[in-house]
Amino acid sequence: MTRLKTLLIAAIMPFISLAGPIEASVITCFPGSEIYELEGHSGLRLRDSINDITVNWGLFDFNAPNFVYRFVKGETDYRAGACPTDMFVGLYAGDGRKVMEQRLNLTARQAETLTSLVRENLRPENRVYRYNYVKDNCSTRILDMIERAIGDTVSLGVAPENITGDHPSFRNSMRHYHATYPWYQFGIDLALGSGLDRPISNREQGYAPVTMFHLLEKATIPDSTGRQVPLVLGTTVLNEGLPQGASLPPTPFWQSPLFISWILFIVTLSISINDIRRKRLTRWLTAVIYSVSGVAGLIITFLIFISEHEATSPNWLYLWLNPLCFIPAICVWLKKGKITVYSYQIVNFVALILLIILWSVNVQSLNPAFLPLILCNLVLSATYIGLYQCHTRTRRQ
Repeated sequence: MTRLKTLLIAAIMPFISLAGPIEASVITCFPGSEIYELEGHSGLRLRDSINDITVNWGLFDFNAPNFVYRFVKGETDYRAGACPTDMFVGLYAGDGRKVMEQRLNLTARQAETLTSLVRENLRPENRVYRYNYVKDNCSTRILDMIERAIGDTVSLGVAPENITGDHPSFRNSMRHYHATYPWYQFGIDLALGSGLDRPISNREQGYAPVTMFHLLEKATIPDSTGRQVPLVLGTTVLNEGLPQGASLPPTPFWQSPLFISWILFIVTLSISINDIRRKRLTRWLTAVIYSVSGVAGLIITFLIFISEHEATSPNWLYLWLNPLCFIPAICVWLKKGKITVYSYQIVNFVALILLIILWSVNVQSLNPAFLPLILCNLVLSATYIGLYQCHTRTRRQ
């Protein structure tokens, strides 16, 4: 049975009635190989003397009508489901992923309240929710359920320093988990703007299930006397996982966006130097680079003005990648388009310098592979401006 089919069965499986005493646990599945598995996954385990189920808030169907378009637009409707715990664990253990369980220190009443909340959430009219990658997902939903069950706030532990470094932000956290998937992070850095770089709290770092695992390890809750007691009674390894982990091995440097971007810059610089020497523009290079930039600009335009995704606006890459990039791509072939391209390149050159300044003062953190691509545009702008002025002077003599 494929994972998709199994998840769909879990999504429609009726919630099994539980009768006390009920034990509650958080199950964390460490990263897998798919891009939507890189931060891990969480489930809430509920069991009594007869039944043992795990509730999952991370169910989706790639085959749903217009799934890709709706996902890009931000209409990310996920659903909650329940399935036997051995099925849940088996799905991730079968991929070689490490699976850990944290038993929760809840009173019988709190466990019953938690079960009632989950049962209500799994009703057909309530199980679908608008998923938010960093604010409302399989990890944050479990924490919310626990806090509602205890009627108080969980005091979380501290996330490991190696995850977000000295400057915790959503982007830095993602870069940690996406380290071996540079093209995926390249796309995220392209699509998501400066909102992803704001400082985030310890709690917000728990959007990533693996980070939440660490936060829960040292978390505390108030007992009946108001004294802080550990939330987690104990941690158990349900599956050791592969020694090297279940994610893909690192991308070879020569296949990374950074390497390819620098190769493109070297090619652009070499052709531009030759153009200056022969005082003639290589139009196909301008057309190709600005056409690709224009397509990227259309995507960013969609994300900024139409998408509902978190942190797509403001995106200062719009100074570099926008639909106006089609102007030089088209007008460079037109005899009467020279002045239009010249005017565009002056504005473009200033905009690119401004973008580099904003990057240097940390207004928006840019992917390292963006620098050589931005330099490509600067070189093309400077080359066109220089050639245009040279030809103008020649005609006047």
